[in-house]
Amino acid sequence: MANREGEFRIGLVIPLQGPAGMFAPSCEAVTELAAKEINDRGGLHGREVTIEVLDGGASGAAVAKTVIDQLRGRGLDAITGWHISAVRNVLSPVVRDRIPYVYTSLYEGGERTPGVFCTGETPRIQIAPALAWLRDHCGIRSWCLVGDDYIWPRGSAAAARAYCRELQLDLKQEIYVPYGSDDFREPVQQAIDTGAQAVLMLLVGQDAVLFNREFANRGGHDRMVRFSPLMEENMLLASGASGTQNMYVAAAYFSSLATAGAMDLMSRYVASYGADAPPLNGMAESCYEGLLTLEALFKRAPTPAICDLIASAPDVGFDSPRGPVNMRNGHLDQRVYIAAAEGFDFEILDLLRPVASGC
Repeated sequence: MANREGEFRIGLVIPLQGPAGMFAPSCEAVTELAAKEINDRGGLHGREVTIEVLDGGASGAAVAKTVIDQLRGRGLDAITGWHISAVRNVLSPVVRDRIPYVYTSLYEGGERTPGVFCTGETPRIQIAPALAWLRDHCGIRSWCLVGDDYIWPRGSAAAARAYCRELQLDLKQEIYVPYGSDDFREPVQQAIDTGAQAVLMLLVGQDAVLFNREFANRGGHDRMVRFSPLMEENMLLASGASGTQNMYVAAAYFSSLATAGAMDLMSRYVASYGADAPPLNGMAESCYEGLLTLEALFKRAPTPAICDLIASAPDVGFDSPRGPVNMRNGHLDQRVYIAAAEGFDFEILDLLRPVASGC
């Protein structure tokens, strides 16, 4: 490892370009705050945490090359960050058995690479209970699905099909668009034409924004509910108030979350960066969560070796802005909430309960 003695270098892989690039300023700011707080507590195994921002919005191959070059150069001691599953799939084999990788994004589930720790929501704790909640509270029994055409939406759609069968819901149609699309006229009309009561949106960042705007232009919100597991405050603002009517979102964190940890984080974030700081949102908070997870792993492990981190992971648990979280099978178990979009903010409606049986 080529790092300076006493320094613990973390590669923060976040999208600096593309549909998810809008999340980067918040992700970078809150990660620097997390690093400072960890350093104030003594760092990781006594070493000062420093952050190296890497562009996770490039192609998977380009991101992998960047990480490989970093490992061969100044060195990295860990990687973390919010990025899409296509990037995770190329990074996992690169860092396997070398350095810990805390993947913070919500994702489709199923990651089992040794040394990869997932802190985001999965369909089992996010999509399944949200579908059940919307059935029971809003009478939603028929759906169509609109998603970006890559791993997370495809994998989540497969899970959603199974959940719909178990919950006796009708999934009428699945519609996929290229990641980074700029014209949503056809998919919006296709969704409306299905006659479904609701749209399950599996769209990322700017893609979801453009879908929402076109959906409003065609009056879709007067006919259909929308539900998304990936929608945050920047996307609400960019969509416009008219673009998010009749929309529900499920997530483990919202900036309006009233847990003690969430309110403390917001207070420290504003104190550090001011009231005009990039909006704190779920993607950014996940990056904060990623550093807390690394800290918890290193506190439990007797040495920084991957084998010791893996062996200690089942004992990892801590109070986070999301509430209490615990590591199980390399994933953080956590609370997930359902909220309604209200203008440019979210009104949290309920804590989602796990769905019984196969879901």
